[in-house]
Amino acid sequence: MSNLETLDEMGQAIVGGLENAVHDYEVAFGELVITARADKIVSILTTLRDEASFKFVQLTDICGVDYPERRKRFDVVYHLLSLKHNIRIRIKTQADDETPVPSVIEVFPNANWYEREVWDMYGVMFDGHPDLRRLLTDYGFQGHPLRRDFPLTGYVEVRYSEEERRVIYEPVKLQQEFRDFDFMSPWEGAKYILPGDEKAEEGQES
Repeated sequence: MSNLETLDEMGQAIVGGLENAVHDYEVAFGELVITARADKIVSILTTLRDEASFKFVQLTDICGVDYPERRKRFDVVYHLLSLKHNIRIRIKTQADDETPVPSVIEVFPNANWYEREVWDMYGVMFDGHPDLRRLLTDYGFQGHPLRRDFPLTGYVEVRYSEEERRVIYEPVKLQQEFRDFDFMSPWEGAKYILPGDEKAEEGQES
């Protein structure tokens, strides 16, 4: 049996065993992806961990993805590894910035810092988390930097003040205007006259 057939059988077994909690599955890029209900994530991960036919005993990561155009703009993605079957799967749930997703710390204790990171970067809340606070940014940081609507420059900049002898926060001040990046392939050539090339164009005409 090929690896893709194994993943397909595993996906069918998961959907069949968790029909009220799992929406669908697909095998994409050689990996099994499960789409699940966020409010059932604790029971889903418990079953995937404990059921003999699954045995996904290791949580390797939890991350977020932002789709601002959706009503539920975030995906919370759980990555699991079954050492018994040598298979990795990805469980995706949808969330917004108002409705908390149940914490899975009781199933996988190492989810603690992963959930804190998702909260810090995206603002997704986890119900039942014992210590949901920022992990990678400062405690006074405003906003969530991996949201697609977060400005690239941020809102404030940090520097050490010799006068006040402490670290201070100041509004971002850009010392020059943004340059125009057109992301053009360097092999295609510009469709317009680049600054400094005007004389070359005049020489060609004469």
